[in-house]
Parts: sequence; C-alpha cells; structure tokens
Amino acid sequence: MEFKGFGMTVRETLAFVRRHGVVLESARGSVPSLAAHVAGGPIHGSWWGHTRSHEIFRLTRAVRASREILVCRLVAGKVTYVHQRLWRALVRVASRFPQSRLAKIAECHTSSGHHGIQEIPFSQWVTPKLRRSAAILTEVDAVRQLGLP
Repeated sequence: MEFKGFGMTVRETLAFVRRHGVVLESARGSVPSLAAHVAGGPIHGSWWGHTRSHEIFRLTRAVRASREILVCRLVAGKVTYVHQRLWRALVRVASRFPQSRLAKIAECHTSSGHHGIQEIPFSQWVTPKLRRSAAILTEVDAVRQLGLP
C-alpha cells in the first residue's frame, strides 16, 4: 500500500534500501541512515523529536515488514536493514560478525498487548539454498558487495 501526500512513499523507501544494500534504521554510522534520508539530513538528538517523525516511523515500519529486507543489528549493534540482494554475501562472511548481530529481529505483540522484539538466530533464518549459494561466492567478493569496513 502506498501513502500519497506524506513525502516519501514506501516504494521509494524500499528502493533506497535496495540501492544502498545496507542501511541503518536511524543511527549514525558507516552506512546511510534511513531516518536521516527521510529527514533530508542529519538528525540531532532523537528522531522522535523531528518534524518528520511520523513519516520516519511509518516508513521504518514498512521496511521492517518487507520480505525483501533482513532486519538485524549488523552495523555497530544498531538496527540495520540488509536488502536481499546482499544476503548471499552476508552469509558468506558471517563468521566475521558476532552471531547476535546476524539474528533476524521482528516486532511482535506480547500476550499483554505490548510490542516486543523477537530474535530469530542466524542459523534458523538462513535456508540451505542460501547457504549453498553463498558458498559459491568468494570472501573477497562478499566483502566488496557488502561495502562494510
């Protein structure tokens, strides 16, 4: 579903993540930040206080819900989006990262009605097909594709 009249669309937001491959949700770091992109520049303090906070929230939740995006804590332990075009590369160099940073995170509703975070370990979200595909890729190519330091 696309929302018109709010600045960026979900389609544009997903294209941003697809283009960059690895994107932070809102933190500052070595890769682009979706919140800063939506805001049009760096955000000082919490993005919740920004004039575009509602748009940032809406778009971050749309990205989190996309099947083509892995949500994990890859970059500096911060919420990170990894587009599916890079999953193979990520799996290939997974040994370079703490397993906790490769866990898939998803929002869930608790029995009390609150929001919670569910973590799916790396070993459970990676399919055998993805592992086989990743094994074909060289480590050098995987690192280059990810563009991480």
